[in-house]
Amino acid sequence: MFNNVIVRVPSKSISEGITSAHEGKPIYEVALVQHENYVSALTKCGVEVTVLEPKEEFPDSCFVEDVALCTSKCAIITRPGAESRREEAQLEDMHQALSKFYENIEKIEEPGTIEAGDIMMVGDHYYIGLSERTNQEGANQMISILEKYGLSGETVSLDEMLHLKTGLAYLENNNLLVAGEFKNKEAFDKFNKVEVELNEAYGANCIWVNDKVIVPEGYPNVQSKIENLGYEVLTVDTSEFRKIDGGLSCLSLRF
Repeated sequence: MFNNVIVRVPSKSISEGITSAHEGKPIYEVALVQHENYVSALTKCGVEVTVLEPKEEFPDSCFVEDVALCTSKCAIITRPGAESRREEAQLEDMHQALSKFYENIEKIEEPGTIEAGDIMMVGDHYYIGLSERTNQEGANQMISILEKYGLSGETVSLDEMLHLKTGLAYLENNNLLVAGEFKNKEAFDKFNKVEVELNEAYGANCIWVNDKVIVPEGYPNVQSKIENLGYEVLTVDTSEFRKIDGGLSCLSLRF
C-alpha cells in the first residue's frame, strides 16, 4: 500500500521539454488542468499528496519519477541520463520533501546514470532497464544500494522503448501489463502477462495505487483488460505530457 505521493506542478516552460514524439508542443494551460486532475485521482486512492512548486528552468521537472527511487527502506537520488535533467535531481525542495519521509537518503554517483522511469518495483525486487538514459554503472550502483537495505534488483536490456516503464506496469497480484518488446522478455515469464496492442501501447503506462489503477484516458482496450482483472479503474487525460514522452507513472513518486 502507498501512503504518500510527491508531484511537481508543470512549469510554463513545459513546451521546451525533451521529446521524441511528433505530436506538437504541450499547451501549458491544458497540461496544468490535466495535472490537477491527476492529483485528484491520486487523492481518491487514499494517499497524501505533496505538491512541489514548478521550476521554470527545468521544462521536464514535472516528471518527478525520474529523479528519485522511493523504496520501503530508503530514497535514492538518481543521476539522470538526460544531461539537461541532471540538476533536477539536486533540487533542494525535492530533497526537503524526501527527508520528511526518509531517514536514509542515498545517491547515484558519476559515471553512473539512471532514471527511475527505468525501474519497476515488484515487492522488494526491482527490475532495472538498461536504456539510453540508464547505464550499467548506474544500475550496478542502484542494485548495490538496494542490497544494502535487504532489497534486490536485476537488469533488463531495452532495444526499443525509452524507459522500462514505457511498456510495463506492475498491477500487483502477479499481474503485469506488457507492450512491445517486453511481451517476450524471459525476465517476465513468471507473471500473468496482460498484453497491450501496439495501437494502445502508450496506455500500458498505468499506475496501481492501493487497489485502484489509474489509466490514461483514450485507451479503451487497456481499460477493459484491467477492469476484467477486477480492479477499479480511474482515467486521467495525459495527452499533453505524451507530447514530451511522459506518462502517468512519470508524474509522481509513490511510496
